[in-house]
Amino acid sequence: MAAPSPTTAAAAATTHHRALLPSPRPRAAAAPSAVRLPLRAQPHAQRARLAAPVAAAAPAASTASPESPAAGAVAGKPTVLVAEKLGAAGLALLREFANVDCSYGLSPEDLRAKISLCDALIVRSGTKVGRDVFEASGGRLRVVGRAGVGIDNVDLAAATEHGCLVVNAPTANTVAAAEHGIALLTAMSRNIAQADASLKAGQWQRNKYVGVSLVGKTLAILGFGKVGSEVARRAKGLGMHVIAHDPYASADRARAIGVELVSMEEAMTTADFISLHMPLTPATNKMLNDEAFAKMKKGVRIINVARGGVIDEEALVRALDSGIVAQAALDVFTKEPPAPDNKLVLHENVTVTPHLGASTVEAQEGVAIEIAEAVIGALKGELAASAVNAPMVPAEVLSELAPFVVLAEKLGRLAVQLVAGGGGIKSVKVTYASARAPDDLDTRLLRAMITKGLIEPISSVFVNLVNADFTAKQRGVRITEERILLDGSPETPIDYIQVQIANVESKFPSAISETGEITVEGRVKDGVPHLTKVGAFQVDVSLEGSLILCRQVDQPGMIGSVGSVLGEENVNVSFMSVGRIAPRKHAVMAIGVDEEPSKGTLTKIGEIPAIEEFVFLKL
Repeated sequence: MAAPSPTTAAAAATTHHRALLPSPRPRAAAAPSAVRLPLRAQPHAQRARLAAPVAAAAPAASTASPESPAAGAVAGKPTVLVAEKLGAAGLALLREFANVDCSYGLSPEDLRAKISLCDALIVRSGTKVGRDVFEASGGRLRVVGRAGVGIDNVDLAAATEHGCLVVNAPTANTVAAAEHGIALLTAMSRNIAQADASLKAGQWQRNKYVGVSLVGKTLAILGFGKVGSEVARRAKGLGMHVIAHDPYASADRARAIGVELVSMEEAMTTADFISLHMPLTPATNKMLNDEAFAKMKKGVRIINVARGGVIDEEALVRALDSGIVAQAALDVFTKEPPAPDNKLVLHENVTVTPHLGASTVEAQEGVAIEIAEAVIGALKGELAASAVNAPMVPAEVLSELAPFVVLAEKLGRLAVQLVAGGGGIKSVKVTYASARAPDDLDTRLLRAMITKGLIEPISSVFVNLVNADFTAKQRGVRITEERILLDGSPETPIDYIQVQIANVESKFPSAISETGEITVEGRVKDGVPHLTKVGAFQVDVSLEGSLILCRQVDQPGMIGSVGSVLGEENVNVSFMSVGRIAPRKHAVMAIGVDEEPSKGTLTKIGEIPAIEEFVFLKL
């Protein structure tokens, strides 16, 4: 193998995010080898721009038969089915471009019957858009718009398979959600709900409902995105000291607001109030559990206007009963609506509202406008920044890159989990070693999957080829790519992929390479992704299940010692590899496990005398 020579380096974060989309054209004109995106805009979409706008008054629910076009439909315009109530401003925008059929309360059967006549569908949370809907559309449905943030009711995989773009409206609710968070904060601190109920019951209990002041108290915001930062602005106005934890938060933006970015540990141990603003992901599911509550300052108060599942509700009841948590104010719950006998809802120290975070007149109109603009843009062949599903990729390209796609995402997930501290990720370098010429290896999909691995574990954004570069740029993450040209056969598209994160601390210091970056590297072997390098240490472990990394003194019996601890706890080891600097020096052991070890098991591993550092990573 000849000495590698670097070739082109591209700043992925500066790629124009609309360059991935074709101009509107008939579907038959697409070249067979081109990447097929789920936007099959027809020529009539262009002619529709010149059509006279239809009156903007909000109609009553349509009574048209599911088998017939909407009454008053204009030939040549696309048809948008609005299946749940949408604000008048959004409907007005839609009518300027398309035939709008407002049919609320459709049964699943009626929706399937009607959908084959529609180019776009707009829903809220009450309409399930499953595989059966996409199949019933017969390929006509181009866009599904979810008027809101969550898309749990839309089958993304089926949408992608049927070439249908899914968009949502993630920003219009920001101020409403932040205001509701502050409303719950103040109502809780002064016992407003409890005092109101008491007085209406004929009681006068001034001494019972003595509250606490907010001035000078520390508010920790977990999740410093759009809503979290707006809550911070308002809390500063109330005289509170605000800290925040978010690995992707901009330090400059935090300083501008007057917020200090801290570690999760510091946020939990020092706060008087904790306000949650993170998405529900596998990494955040039941993040506030018994262990987390045990770390908090006694008498802490919790506010949640994000997602119910981030709190272990049974653990919160225990924390309230023990006095660790003095009060909680909750707008969201694991199951909605909660059961009538839900202990958390009925707890005397808990203030609750029925998921009202986005329920303002202004927010509802904003959502309507945002989703209408996204749907119209998609029908025109433009990219909506809020696209949440992946585009169609030619079968031959996907088949060849499939194992490398999996490798890319897992390397991104590994790398982000190795980052410590609250400073955030700003610079990521991806290196591809390949014998292929640069113009014979399209890395867009691989770069998107690395971005997906870096961002999705702690974000509500769905990252794919459509929105990866835009999402990275929006979060201030600059992703650059470098090609290393190898001698040899170009039959295999890639020899290895390396991901480096610069200017960050690591939970596992041995992952820092000689040049100072967190470095992970991997290859595909027999169709299976393998981790082959961590920092300066060569390893070889299959990226299946989860992973334990240990830095140790290189001495006999270490594999057996760790294996015995895992075996005693019934944790199955799938792969194990040891990379060392030199015999009897230091080594890194990478252990693939099928199950997640308990905290006690990991503690036992850390207590083995020769192990100097270790970390557990979820894949």
